[in-house]
Amino acid sequence: MPHHARPHATPFGHTHGHGAHRAATTALPPETPVETTTRLRPVRERRTGRAIAVGVCAVLGIGLIGGALAGMWLAAAEPGEPAEPAGYTQAKDLWHNVPVDTLFPRTLAGPGAGPGGAARTWTRIVVAPDAACSPAVLAKGLLATLRPLGCERVLRATYTDATASSVITVGLVFTRADATTQSTLGQGLTTRLGQDVPPALAGPGTVAARFGAKQRAGWWLNAPTDLPVVVTAVSGFADGRAVDAPQPADRAMTAGRTDATAQSGLGHEAKNITLRFEQLLRTAVAPPAKDTDEEKDAR
Repeated sequence: MPHHARPHATPFGHTHGHGAHRAATTALPPETPVETTTRLRPVRERRTGRAIAVGVCAVLGIGLIGGALAGMWLAAAEPGEPAEPAGYTQAKDLWHNVPVDTLFPRTLAGPGAGPGGAARTWTRIVVAPDAACSPAVLAKGLLATLRPLGCERVLRATYTDATASSVITVGLVFTRADATTQSTLGQGLTTRLGQDVPPALAGPGTVAARFGAKQRAGWWLNAPTDLPVVVTAVSGFADGRAVDAPQPADRAMTAGRTDATAQSGLGHEAKNITLRFEQLLRTAVAPPAKDTDEEKDAR
């Protein structure tokens, strides 16, 4: 994985930062005009026929230009050809251009993420090195779906809630899919993949030490239309208890369910943490806000 110079930032998968190299700047010489002018020659009296011809050419030229512009506008508005979302291309390289603490914050707030709109706060307890797309880090059905699109890299981290009673592994799967393909990828993705539960990431010496395949309880995945990423999440109990049948989050969130997964809110956490990570990715590629005149004056 390439190293990128970045002051006070640690790229994903590295534990030690590197000092930024200062580029030497050279003052440019003052710009000098290269155009020269000559004395204007007197204009002879124009003939009527020539004036008419010039007028006709001008009208035809305006018509051609207007037609070309109209064609461009129609092509841009043509259905089935969506414009690439802002930051889409830049997002493909976030996995190695952005510090790990930006992609996977040490503490993550989840207002309204629990049952009944209860707040959640998650703390990161383990981060895995970035990995190639393989069955070790991706569920079989998702891997088969993404490989033809260009599955680039998988990043994973495991969090625990404020009470350390639940654990949840989040995965960020970066692809090379174009914007058109990505816009249709997420439509019913969880339903299409069936019981394609994401792998859990255990953390030796942490509350996630016993978080394995049999401990997975609630799960969710989503492919946002404006980012070349699939976000996955799988939750479980921190005490290591086995779960007979992991449930997709929408099923675990159904009203009236009395099983342990539903009652503990593990479905709510799995779904809502994916939404929170989508927001983080969008923020990472969003252009910096421009200062207003009032803010500039205040400085």
